[in-house]
Amino acid sequence: MIEHVYRRAAAVRSVSAVIVATDDERIASAVRAFGGDARLTRADHYSATDRLAEVAERLDCELVVNVQGDEPLIDPQAIDAAITPFEADPALEMSTLCRAIDDPAELADPHVVKVVMDRQGFALYFSRAPIPFDRRTIFRDGPAQAGHHEDGRSTVPAFKHLGLYVYRRSVLLALARLQPTPLEVAESLEQLRALEHGYRIRVVETTAESIGVDTPEDLERVRRIVTGVTRV
Repeated sequence: MIEHVYRRAAAVRSVSAVIVATDDERIASAVRAFGGDARLTRADHYSATDRLAEVAERLDCELVVNVQGDEPLIDPQAIDAAITPFEADPALEMSTLCRAIDDPAELADPHVVKVVMDRQGFALYFSRAPIPFDRRTIFRDGPAQAGHHEDGRSTVPAFKHLGLYVYRRSVLLALARLQPTPLEVAESLEQLRALEHGYRIRVVETTAESIGVDTPEDLERVRRIVTGVTRV
């Protein structure tokens, strides 16, 4: 799985180097076996952000992209799309990706992280809960009402967060110096540390799909896609 992620990250137009940060020698050995670059880190990091920062301290770069190792279907063009806003905004601190949710099962699934944005495309909140909550869906009866499709689905859009972040290196190092925050701990979502401390995260919408492998069912689904049995 890690090789699939590595190869896709290496195909990104605007990325100059791909490095796997891990505290597991087995993962590092597997990466080196296919010719990749792996760096061993301490084992006591609270999150991937903290692990990434340990490696970033020794890098000479402006931006750092965090592609999680459990995203074997991440689209290289989607990674490029997350980097692009930095080219036009020298003050931008962080970015990430989202995709519109069209399957109600995803909205209810706690393994699928949801995100809501402001009108400028910056994240307001991330959650494992189904957000935004549209109370009109709960109280709907009879014919379709304002704000709903004929089948009763809310017209308020919902978005799935894709597990990727782009940081200014200085922001990444600053975040790693902060303690885990209450919302970060409650939701087990590292990006909430940034929001709780006032950092703004630009959310770029993409049509590309990616499946984070969190369960055995996820792994089996990815295997079927990779072997061509099913499509994303």
